[in-house]
Amino acid sequence: MKKVLTVTAALTVLASPALSAAQAATTLQYVLWDSNQQPAYQQCANAFTKANPDITVKISQKGWDDYWSSLTTGFVSGTAPDVFTNHLGYYPQFAANNQLVDLAPYIARDKLDTGIYYPGLKDLWGRDGKQYGLPKDFDTVAIFYNADLLAKAGMKPADLANLTWNPKDGGTYQKAMARLSLDKSGNSGLSAKFNPRQVNQYGYQTGYGATFNGQTQWSFLAATLGWKHLDQPFARTYHYDDPRFAQTVQWLADLGTRGLAPTYQESKAGDDSLFRAGRAAMVTNGSWMIADYTSKLPFKVGIAPLPKGPNGKRMSMFNGLADSIWVGSKNKDAAWKWVKFLASRGCQDLVGRSGSVLPAIPASTNLALAAFKAKGVDASVFVNQAKTPGGTFYYPISDKASEVNDIMSNTLQGIFSGQNKASAVLGGANSRVNALLK
Repeated sequence: MKKVLTVTAALTVLASPALSAAQAATTLQYVLWDSNQQPAYQQCANAFTKANPDITVKISQKGWDDYWSSLTTGFVSGTAPDVFTNHLGYYPQFAANNQLVDLAPYIARDKLDTGIYYPGLKDLWGRDGKQYGLPKDFDTVAIFYNADLLAKAGMKPADLANLTWNPKDGGTYQKAMARLSLDKSGNSGLSAKFNPRQVNQYGYQTGYGATFNGQTQWSFLAATLGWKHLDQPFARTYHYDDPRFAQTVQWLADLGTRGLAPTYQESKAGDDSLFRAGRAAMVTNGSWMIADYTSKLPFKVGIAPLPKGPNGKRMSMFNGLADSIWVGSKNKDAAWKWVKFLASRGCQDLVGRSGSVLPAIPASTNLALAAFKAKGVDASVFVNQAKTPGGTFYYPISDKASEVNDIMSNTLQGIFSGQNKASAVLGGANSRVNALLK
């Protein structure tokens, strides 16, 4: 769901999955990075301990950057948590370094029904017959908008319901951005008098996505042109040299020049900082931001579907987090019980009712939608996107993701900052990326 950092990991010998009698008074260490979700998972921990009085779960939360550095340091020092929330961008390297317990033997032994999740979620966490996590949630991408700014522009939510996009003129998506952009003289982006160098209100804010995945910034656009990062998970050939990708990235880079979005340099203060400040009308982000945007900002936030591309479809990256067990845990039996509970209706119903995230189990997701609706928020756009045939594509899962990210981050920064044209540099970057995976 986010950027990928360089991971330093030590080789740890994978322990046997054989089970032994659970020890009394066991305390499990469990960590996650999203503070918005911590209360819901504390409810799960309380319910779990009530059913398993000999096991206590201690939950810790760390911010995104600190989370991964602390986790990998713990792998090296032998102090990592028993169970942790894992991400598709990180687990391949953890698995390659033998730092994750293979859950497949436990799943088989307990005859666990893994068909209860949204299709594809479990498979994202498996490789070569091994399973490195059980699904906890899923996410897709949509448009969040400032309803007050929309109304001031004389627009209605219906005006954002059927937007279209193409890389030549941006379609009605770009026109909506222009209509919602205002310079310091009050001219909209549709006016010939609009000054793109003196903008008071932007129609759109993007973090640009100078990463290898571009989950919430460009991937959903490039996909409507038929482009893919990889042909399948763990494929060894990326397609960053595809002209369709260059067209998409260049269109995004040019938004800042047109004054319809903050420049890449202006957005370094935060991918959504101006949206939060009421100075940008729209932002694209993932479903994990629903509660944050709709409950913490001083204006009403609405949610609209992504624009349809040249293929006539809305396309969103389909991602999902999972819970994994550290191979060095001294409490693997108890850890498995906890992971199994986290992936069950027992926990995911509690998470759904909290209205903090969309659980991996459809029935639990329905509870989340009801919880959001009770707060005046219609989050169905995200679920509808996930259910649309052909409307999603997988997060790019590959080996050496951190090294791939380093190359693409440097390359895309040059494009978004205006130093280079996408068509001139992406071919070379792609060659360097694919050389890593040979």
